[in-house]
Amino acid sequence: MAAGRQPPPPPPPPSSVRAEVLGPLRLLVDGAPVDVPGTKRRAVLALLALAEGRIVTVDRLLDALWPSEVPESGRQALHNHVSRLRGHLGPAAARLETCHDGYRLALGHDELDAAQARALLATARTTVRLDPAGALRLLQEAHGLWRGPVLADLTDVAPIAAAVEEYAQLRHEVTDALVASAVDAGRAEEVLGLAAASSAADPLREPAVLLDMRARAAAGQAPEALRIGRDYRRRLADETGLDPSPALDELERDIISGGGGRMSARPGESARPATALIGRDAQVASLHRLLAAERLITLVGPGGVGKTRVAQEVARHSGAATVLLLAPVTDPAAIPYALTAALNLKTDQGDVLSACVALLGDTPGLLLIDNCEHLLDGVRDTVDVLLASCPGISVLATSREPLGLPGEYVWRLAPLPLPHPDQDPSQVPSAALFLDRARRVRPGPPPTPAELRTVADIVHRLDGMPLAIELAAGRLSTFSLTDLRDRLDRALDLLGGGSTVADARHRTLRATIDWSYRLLTEDERRLFRQLSVFADGVDLDTAERLAAELGLENDPGSTLARLVDASVLDASFEGATRYRMLDTLRAFGQDRLAAAGEDEAAAERMLRWAVELTSWIATAMTTEREPEADAVLRRELPNLRAAWRLARGRGSLDDASAMIVALYDAITYRDLVEIRAWAEELADDRALAAHPRATAVLGTAAEAAYHRGDYRKADRLARRGLETTTDSVGSGRCLMVLSVADLARGAYGDVVEHALAAAALVGPHRECLGIAALAKAYAGDLDGARTLNDRGLAAAVSPSMLSWGAYVAGEIDSLAGHGEQAERNYVRAIDLARKSGATFLVGVATVGLQSVRASTGRVHEALAGYRDVIDYFARTGNWTHLWTTLRNLAELLRRLGDEEPATLIDAAAGLAPDAPVVNGPRDDGPSSPHPAGVTAPATRAPGRAAVLETARRAIERHLARA
Repeated sequence: MAAGRQPPPPPPPPSSVRAEVLGPLRLLVDGAPVDVPGTKRRAVLALLALAEGRIVTVDRLLDALWPSEVPESGRQALHNHVSRLRGHLGPAAARLETCHDGYRLALGHDELDAAQARALLATARTTVRLDPAGALRLLQEAHGLWRGPVLADLTDVAPIAAAVEEYAQLRHEVTDALVASAVDAGRAEEVLGLAAASSAADPLREPAVLLDMRARAAAGQAPEALRIGRDYRRRLADETGLDPSPALDELERDIISGGGGRMSARPGESARPATALIGRDAQVASLHRLLAAERLITLVGPGGVGKTRVAQEVARHSGAATVLLLAPVTDPAAIPYALTAALNLKTDQGDVLSACVALLGDTPGLLLIDNCEHLLDGVRDTVDVLLASCPGISVLATSREPLGLPGEYVWRLAPLPLPHPDQDPSQVPSAALFLDRARRVRPGPPPTPAELRTVADIVHRLDGMPLAIELAAGRLSTFSLTDLRDRLDRALDLLGGGSTVADARHRTLRATIDWSYRLLTEDERRLFRQLSVFADGVDLDTAERLAAELGLENDPGSTLARLVDASVLDASFEGATRYRMLDTLRAFGQDRLAAAGEDEAAAERMLRWAVELTSWIATAMTTEREPEADAVLRRELPNLRAAWRLARGRGSLDDASAMIVALYDAITYRDLVEIRAWAEELADDRALAAHPRATAVLGTAAEAAYHRGDYRKADRLARRGLETTTDSVGSGRCLMVLSVADLARGAYGDVVEHALAAAALVGPHRECLGIAALAKAYAGDLDGARTLNDRGLAAAVSPSMLSWGAYVAGEIDSLAGHGEQAERNYVRAIDLARKSGATFLVGVATVGLQSVRASTGRVHEALAGYRDVIDYFARTGNWTHLWTTLRNLAELLRRLGDEEPATLIDAAAGLAPDAPVVNGPRDDGPSSPHPAGVTAPATRAPGRAAVLETARRAIERHLARA
């Protein structure tokens, strides 16, 4: 060394960095805390720290910071935050690296408290048998890393909220392991408080309860341990309707036998999931607890995160639960009708939502409303009414955004937890889901460690989204794990860059769907796009016919099978085979339909399908295949609803009128109120006047008005139709409606005239001759009535027309005093009507049956029957027929000496504009407002609710006496 030269100074030691996230966010550089101001900057630091040394892309950071829409200045603002973070890091600024597509904060495992906690837990689990005391020390150190609420000021950022949930689960694992280790080491007294606090914080989490019991038993508090078990068993049953696992029974037996709670297997260690729902036990339990205190919970999250599946699991274990599925519903006005279907409620008239409210009342129960995001305003209004009017119900809704109602509890469902480098991926929900679905596609030996690492990489790139994971696993029928990972990377990149999709996970899901879609052949894509227009899926025949119309090169059945294999169609085999798409997939298909310029052709194709289907229903309902047609109609109603709104939105009067005219028989005797509303809506269309089907539409609308109890409007519509006569079938329908309106007015001569004129136009196989027969019978010509009805029965083919003829025969026999024969005919009418779906005929025939029973002295049967049929007509809202039923009841009550309710019912019916007359025709009002021998009350008649209450009380009173 040359004289005079000094050796270079040693390099300064590298600066240390530590990020702490198990509490308020904290950054330490060289052991000293550094203040990081600003929520956005703190969020960037947290996101970089949570990545644990992995690159976080710019796009992911932007979407996390600005989930609704990234501003134009967003990238510059992010760059500024990163630059200032380097300033905060000071001598450790180099730890914050800029990469080609993002940023990376270089942290070792001991420089992030969450990673340190996981490492300590993993080490303790591997050493507990060899060194119990050392394992206990490690777990105590891990538990001490939590400093308070985790990242509480940053949970509005979705990826951070997901991490908070993950760390809550990690804390459960650390706490459980610590308590169990202390008990096994004979130091239960040291963790009694910790075990009690863990159990109290989550009183339905069984592992915590069992560990609390074990700790108390080991500390000599066996009676208290058993009390905790009894309380848990009762609480679980009361709040969820579930039973505890066998582990509780085993532990209780161990404690009673003096075992001290030191069981060989720790609670929950090797528990096998009881259902196909993977990784959501904590969320389901938490929702059960919340529903005990909250009346409206909205489960919010991106499409494909599993909202529906979690909500269904909650509903399945909630006792009295009603499930309202809104995915097939496209019109907000249809929500009340969909609710009536979910409640199995039949409504004919009036405010449908009020009928639902009346049925729900104050009875406790859960209403699950699934897929609300496309009908937010309608759902908001419906839920508001239900919560205000039905104090016993709670509502659990699923949606991509909150409903926005006061008192709403918004629960954000995060993606499934992701595996970390020091974890076994098969034990982490996201990877476990992938492995479960992969085994179904490609059974084989357990995955190797290298394959598990590939699986972990795949689910990371899919952000733990359940739908994305399932779609990816389905592709293992074609690719190896490595091929899948490589192609998944490229497909996800296709939708990267400047996307403004609101949620990063949603964008990832769309990329996954797009990737799956691109793997299809062109024929498969075309069929997928065309099937997406059907709101509630299609049956096999429709799917194959649609494939044939598209001119696909391959066999339609093979193409369908390929779509099912590719997980873009779901095949259901409950009853007839049916193919449905998940809502997100259907939306994606419709996007691709528009992009391909095929949306117009698809709309025309769907309308053609609806016209052809309703035409088939119209034909089949006049034959012995009526029950089959009724089932098809009810099954396809969601698709027909979408087609109807499509026709109306496009102003397609040809398609709309063809559907309505074809659905005449569906309207006539079925409680499908929604279709009746369509008919009356179309009748009000000004463009109808010049249309060739105008008369048939007006006749159908008149029938709809009659069956919802407004026979006066029915008369007006029918006469308007006859003024614009364009076809014989339409004229025949108008005349039939005039005949039943005449029957309600008591104009029996007009009834016969109009009914016979209708029969000449539409044929003797319809109800026309039976209507004329009723008029003759009520006018006293029983022989003439019998002759007409026999002619009608001889021509009848469909079950509903045979039922109608049997009902008319029962009326004639009843008037003739032939009670036994009348009863046989009424019973036959009811049986035929039930088989054919003609629910209205069931009601009117049941009224006649009770009258016969009353006249033959079978009072108890008659009263019970009247109670049921009054409830039926009150529920369906058809007051024209309800007044007839109430009058028949009044006659029976009068024979029983119960004059007061009988007089009240008759007086109210006499003043009701929609009540049929009892002795002679009327135009603007009854010629005699009260039945013979009944004096009008001095005061005003009571309201309808009071009349129903009076009738029901009278029935119950006499049934009790009997």
